[in-house]
Amino acid sequence: MGASHGVTAKIISNIVGSQGFVFCLDISPEVVRKLVLVCEKNHNMCPILANALLPATYEKNLPKQVDVIYQDIAQKDQVEIFLMNIKQFLKPKCFAMLNLKARSIDVTKSTEEILNQAIEKLKKEVKIISYISLEPEKKGHYFIIVSNS
Repeated sequence: MGASHGVTAKIISNIVGSQGFVFCLDISPEVVRKLVLVCEKNHNMCPILANALLPATYEKNLPKQVDVIYQDIAQKDQVEIFLMNIKQFLKPKCFAMLNLKARSIDVTKSTEEILNQAIEKLKKEVKIISYISLEPEKKGHYFIIVSNS
């Protein structure tokens, strides 16, 4: 979710190879137009124009359950969106990855405080495997890996 122009999605496509398939969701029509071109060159990728906050609008385009979820969106409620999609689409005992963008959640709090609040929300519903800061390359960004086991 948050596939944008498909840079990360293409990397994931290369990793899963012919044994996997990558559904690339983004809300921006302009971005998805460019994403379509990337997907046309990579036969294990499919672009989806949809809002990650509204799974009912794209669930028909996905299998009932998926092996991995990767989310990279800049939304105030990104943690809630992540959890909602894990509940609806992630197979049991699988992994999901969140690129948490703290400044998109709240600019008035420290990024560490936002991270801690996000971790607490996540812990209530999933198992935290690992998390790291992406600084100095990405200020206020954290990469979080969870499992729904």
